[in-house]
Amino acid sequence: MVDINSAASSPLFTLSLCLFIPLFFVIFHFLSISRSPSKSTPCPQSYPIIGNLIGTVRNRHRFHDWIADMLSQSPSSTIEFRNFLGLSHGIFTANPTNVDHLLHSSFPNYIKGSNFSYFLTELLGDGIFNVDGHLWTFQRKIASHEFKTKSLKHFISEAVSSEISDRLIPYISAACDEKRVIDLQDILQRFTFDSICHVAFGVNPACLTSDNIYQNLPSFNFVKAFDDAVDISASRFLSPFSSLWRLKRFFNIGSEKRYKEAIKVINHYAMEIIRSKEGDSEETRKDQDLLSRFMFSSLNVSFQDEEHKGKFLRDIVLSFILAGRDTTSTALTWFFWLISGHPRCARLIQTELASVPEKEQGIFSYEELKKLHYLHAAISESLRLFPPVPFNSRTTVHDDVLPDGTHVRQGWFADYSAYAMGRMDKIWGDNCREFIPERWLDDNGVFQPSDQFRFPVFHSGSRICLGKDMAYVQMKSIAAAVMYEFDILAVDGGASAEKMMNPPYRLSLVLKMRGGLPVRLRRRQP
Repeated sequence: MVDINSAASSPLFTLSLCLFIPLFFVIFHFLSISRSPSKSTPCPQSYPIIGNLIGTVRNRHRFHDWIADMLSQSPSSTIEFRNFLGLSHGIFTANPTNVDHLLHSSFPNYIKGSNFSYFLTELLGDGIFNVDGHLWTFQRKIASHEFKTKSLKHFISEAVSSEISDRLIPYISAACDEKRVIDLQDILQRFTFDSICHVAFGVNPACLTSDNIYQNLPSFNFVKAFDDAVDISASRFLSPFSSLWRLKRFFNIGSEKRYKEAIKVINHYAMEIIRSKEGDSEETRKDQDLLSRFMFSSLNVSFQDEEHKGKFLRDIVLSFILAGRDTTSTALTWFFWLISGHPRCARLIQTELASVPEKEQGIFSYEELKKLHYLHAAISESLRLFPPVPFNSRTTVHDDVLPDGTHVRQGWFADYSAYAMGRMDKIWGDNCREFIPERWLDDNGVFQPSDQFRFPVFHSGSRICLGKDMAYVQMKSIAAAVMYEFDILAVDGGASAEKMMNPPYRLSLVLKMRGGLPVRLRRRQP
C-alpha cells in the first residue's frame, strides 16, 4: 500500500505540484479568454495555449496574404489574434471605419506604445516613427512647417530631377546598350538612397555607380548594415517566440550579434552626416536640406548635453532614410513589375508621356507631372495592391469597442493591414485583386483620390505621411523618365493573375520583393 504522507513529502511530488498548479491556471486563463470578450469577432485558426502559433509558422512565407484571407472571410473584416501563451493578444482589421477610429476619432487611445517601440529602439531611437507624446508632437510640428514651405518643394523637385538626369538615366542607358540584366530593385534602392541623402542631408553618397566602385564606398557598408538592421527588427516583431531573440541578445549570438554590429556602423555613418552640417551658418541651414532645416528649427531647444543633441539628430537622420529610401524604392519595384506584366497599361502611360509638349529629354517639371493623370492612377493602383508598409500596429491604452462591435482590451495590439484592405471586395469590388488604374479616373480621365481611411498607404489621421506629395513627385519623376526612354521587361514576365495570387515578397518592415527584380531594358524608338 502507498504511504500517502511519505509520497506527499517526496521531492518528486512537490515538483509535480509546482508544475501542475501554474499549468492549471494557464489553461483556465486561456479557456476563459477564448470565450470573451467579443463573441462577434472571429479568431480563426486559434487554439488554447498555443493561440495562432501553428497558422503563423505554416504561413510565414505568405503572412500578409494569410491575414488578408482571414479578414476577407470575417463579416466585419476584423479578427482577433493570439500569440503563444498569450504573450501578445489583439486584433487585425481591414475595416475603413475601424481605421478611422484608430487613427482619427479615438487617436489618443491608440498609441505606438512600448510593444512596438521596444523592437525598434536601437535602430530608430526616439525618431518620429517610433514615439508618442511630446517627442512626436515636437518633431511633427517642425516637419509639418518645413514640408509646407515653397523653398523646400522647389529644392526637392530640382534635386530629384538632377539625380535622375545625372545618375539614373545614364546608368540604365549603359546597361541597355550593354544588354545587361540588372536588378531593378537594387538600382532603385541605390538611387533613392542617393536622392534622399541629397534632399534630406545635402550630401552625395554616390551609390548609383559601377558595382566595383560602389562596394568600396562607406555608403555600401552603411546600406548593408541598415538593411540587416531593418530585417532583424522585423523578425523580432513578427517572431511567435519573442523570448528567443531576447536570449540571443543577452548572450550576443546569432542575428542579435549581427544587429549590434550593424547599429555601430549605422551610428557612425549618421554622426558623420551630422558633423558635416555643424559648420554651416544659420542662414545656410534655414534654406537648404531637411536636416539643416531641423537643426535651425531646434536651435532654441534645450538639450541635456551635446550627446543628447547628437542622438536627437541621429534619430531624425535614420527616420528620413527609412521613409525616403525603402518605401519609395519598394513602391517603384512593384510598379515596374506590374507594368511589365500589363503592356496595355504601359502603352497608355507612354502615350500620356508623349502628349506633354514641354518636357525636356524625359525630365518632367513639377507642373508637367501634374498633367500625368494616368501615371498617377497607375502608381496609386500599385500602392493599393502592394503598399510599402503592409501593416501598422497600435497599442490600446484603455478598453474600447470599435465601430464594428469588436471589443479591445487595454494593452492589446490593434493593427490595420493596408495590404489586406487593397484586397477587400467590400472596399474595391469583385475585381479588387486586379491591376486596373482606371478605377482611379473619372469619365474625363482625371485622377480621383480615395478616402484616406480606405487607402491608408500613407497612414491616416494625425499621423498621415507629411512626405506624401514629395513621394508622389519622386515616384512619378522616376517612372516618367524611365518609361519615356525604355521598355522594362521583367525576366519573369512581370505580374500575371497567377503570380499576383502568390506575390514574391519577403517578410520585413517594408514589402520588398523576394530575390529582387531582374529586368532587361529596350530603348524605345523616338
